[in-house]
Amino acid sequence: MADILFCDGHDNAFVGFMWKFGCKEPISAYSQKKIIENLMADGMTFDEAQEYFDYNIIGAWVGPGTPVFIEDMSIEEAKERAEEYEL
Repeated sequence: MADILFCDGHDNAFVGFMWKFGCKEPISAYSQKKIIENLMADGMTFDEAQEYFDYNIIGAWVGPGTPVFIEDMSIEEAKERAEEYEL
């Protein structure tokens, strides 16, 4: 389990493991929404929490085991977003 990393202080935002072809070990996956809520519960505004998340959490590369962050949404929202990204 040496390469599986976790996001300290956000156990309640953990949603499970992500598996990717070619990787020997799973990658920890977290709810972006729940992490933002945690940061706001600690006293940040939404904008402060989003900026902190973008820079200090999702922007922190700590190697191949770096956790991934899931943006919670419905399949309909995902399809709309995919069109915006021209996917």
